[in-house]
Amino acid sequence: VRFGPRHYGFRTYLLQIGRTRGLGQIERAKARVACISFGPKNRSIGAAAKSQVISNAKNTVQGFKRFHGRAFSDPFVEAEKCNLAYDIVQLPTGLTGIKVKYMEEERNFTMEQVTAMLLSKLKETAESVLKKPVVDCVVSVPCFYTDAERRSVMDATQIAGLNCLRLMNETTAVALAYGIYKQDLPALEEKPRNVVFIDMGHSSYQVSVCAFNRGKLKVLATAFDTTLGGRKFDEVLVNHFCEEFGKKYKLDIKSKIRALLRLSQECEKLKKLMSANASDLPLSIECFMNDVDVSGTMNRGKFLEMCDGLLARVEPPLRSVLEQAKLKKEDIYAVEIVGGATRIPAVKEKISRFFGKELSTTLNADEAVTRGCALQCAILSPAFKVREFSITDVVPYPISLRWNSPAEEGLSDCEVFTKNHSAPFSKVLTFYRKEPFTLEAYYSSPQDLPYPDPAIAQFLVQKVTPQSDGSSSKVKVKVRVNVHGIFSVSSASLVEVLKFEENEEPMETDQNAKEEEKMQVDQEEPHAEEQQQQTPAENKAESEEMETSQAGSKDKKMDQPPQAKKAKVKTSTVDLPIENQLLWQIDREMLNLYIENEGKMIMQDKLEKERNDAKNAVEEYVYEMRDKLSGEYEKFVSEDVSMCLPTRCLLGAALNVLSILSYVKNLGQPIKMRFQESEERPKLFEELGKQIQQYMKVISSFKNKEDQYDHLDAADMLKVEKSTNEAMEWMNNRLNLQSKQSLTVDPVVKAKEIEAKMKELMSICSPIISKPKPKVEPPKEEQKNAEQNGPVDGQGDSPGPQAAEQGGAPLTNAMCCSWENRPLHQQQVDN
Repeated sequence: VRFGPRHYGFRTYLLQIGRTRGLGQIERAKARVACISFGPKNRSIGAAAKSQVISNAKNTVQGFKRFHGRAFSDPFVEAEKCNLAYDIVQLPTGLTGIKVKYMEEERNFTMEQVTAMLLSKLKETAESVLKKPVVDCVVSVPCFYTDAERRSVMDATQIAGLNCLRLMNETTAVALAYGIYKQDLPALEEKPRNVVFIDMGHSSYQVSVCAFNRGKLKVLATAFDTTLGGRKFDEVLVNHFCEEFGKKYKLDIKSKIRALLRLSQECEKLKKLMSANASDLPLSIECFMNDVDVSGTMNRGKFLEMCDGLLARVEPPLRSVLEQAKLKKEDIYAVEIVGGATRIPAVKEKISRFFGKELSTTLNADEAVTRGCALQCAILSPAFKVREFSITDVVPYPISLRWNSPAEEGLSDCEVFTKNHSAPFSKVLTFYRKEPFTLEAYYSSPQDLPYPDPAIAQFLVQKVTPQSDGSSSKVKVKVRVNVHGIFSVSSASLVEVLKFEENEEPMETDQNAKEEEKMQVDQEEPHAEEQQQQTPAENKAESEEMETSQAGSKDKKMDQPPQAKKAKVKTSTVDLPIENQLLWQIDREMLNLYIENEGKMIMQDKLEKERNDAKNAVEEYVYEMRDKLSGEYEKFVSEDVSMCLPTRCLLGAALNVLSILSYVKNLGQPIKMRFQESEERPKLFEELGKQIQQYMKVISSFKNKEDQYDHLDAADMLKVEKSTNEAMEWMNNRLNLQSKQSLTVDPVVKAKEIEAKMKELMSICSPIISKPKPKVEPPKEEQKNAEQNGPVDGQGDSPGPQAAEQGGAPLTNAMCCSWENRPLHQQQVDN
């Protein structure tokens, strides 16, 4: 599933399993527009909703994915509010919601609910194509999404009844779609190939540089401008024409949302035309506002002058991504561009001039992200056998932990994951504590964050107790950034130290080994190139330390002097509960309520669809009958039905749709049946007549004692003659009656009756007249001589094995030919 602000749209690829184990056919779903329109009886999703953007502007929502995980008081939300045709409101949780009129009442929906509606539509489309239930999916999001935004998307997938296998960064999905098909990538031990991927879509601009080796992809760095995209270029045109038409026609366009939406649509079309034409292009809209026709012109040169500020924002992310990856322009093998806004010639020119090379467009600009998600889904699925290809992503923002330090009598913190740290990744932190403590996770560079609140979550490690001698207990805490790019404290354990005398042999327990094994299993794809990291904490009145290491590696003690060996030490671990306090978290009870409401809305949509389908069936049937009643059905319509049928159809609007359809079919079906019978009946009577004539010829030949039928029994032939005469009499009788019958009345004989009479006649006569002649055996003496002498002069059939054993002539190469040596056409005949 393609998910993100670009084009405000989404696409899905359905992987179909074929007879081979390889990657099967990839189908693109039809629902491509991330747009939902709420009506008095149902919801319209996708292209059907897009057509109502102007006619039902207040209740048609699009571009809402920018508000995922954002508070209503967010400055970004405040800035976007004035550009929306629909209303956004503050929810009881403080988040941003959407206010629409649905089912004749005002309703507030969360962003998770609205996105779930889109995903439900995709799920329905996928199931209709694959003819089987769809549960698992891979969803792509912009690489700059924060934890709150990613968790919000994950909640939306749950509401839609989907199991998200991975939230994948869009730039990473593009890199996968690019690299998995490359056959000429350098070997693992060779220098990697560095490729820059540039994705400028409708509302965001993302850049990443990736290193490729054979079967391996590693993202080195990412950079982005979260508000630069095609819609910004559209806004330049909209503002220009609003000002021009205001002066020229005295119109206040921004006061009327429908007029503004129409102008936005026309400006988007004009922008696309200017990408291919440098001459003056017209913009004309009839009955635009207050019954006034408006018109204007624009050319590429003037447009680029107005967009100087936007074009100046293209280079900084390019420069930033090279600095982060510590690469030079000469180290870049290729620059691959995707996204609709990269089709703007000025944008291409800016990028090409910066890198000093031609841009590569080997990927589909609109579908590269979706194709990458489909491939990732195939890799994660056990049903497909895909080429081995490992993917290493990065953490977009540095993540730090803050905790209360008893030694410092205040707060201490450290950066756990640096910017562009490999992901997914896990680290083990060691604390010394006597009581429960809280870890606060936050983004340590708020100035780089496109989000006002740097807080991620708080994690309370519970049930921490001191050692038996009153000293601080050693607590191991494992933190990780998982495959979705979401930070969490995944586990915590208390290390209990048991001391023994030197001469004592401590009892071996499996608990420690199991714990070590468990830590290794929980480790989420640590990468070998990541070196062990250690962050010392303050150590004053009370001994306190914090260690970071890869799971499975041995912990190193810090700031402790070496001690003489006095006793053997054995440790055991106890798992500790962790209480998560996430930012803007939807509780389980509310999530279940959203799932239930989504199910109800789906059922309502299905009921309305069935009603509309029935209504369409009525209209289709009525129009079909109206045309044929004056055409090929005219001879079969009685006067009373001719007067009744059109009248009742005109009154049908006031009646129940299904009742109308039933009533109209009761009137129209007999007419249709009489027409079909008149078409089929002559053909069947002709076939029956031919059959009767055939049997009459056989009877005549038998009576004339011809050799062909002299073996048949006379009693059986009497049955054939009797049945044939009865069939002839039945056919003549029905033909006479039908010729006197009016075409507006049901026929005397129907096609089924004629077919039944034909089958009855054949079942009696065919077994008798097709009886084979008895075989005549040769005299015994001639048979013996033939067996002794064999075939004469090579004539006759070659003797089989049985004849050879009885003294017949042996088979020779001249007498028979093997099947393989026969001509090809003869082999086919034999087959």
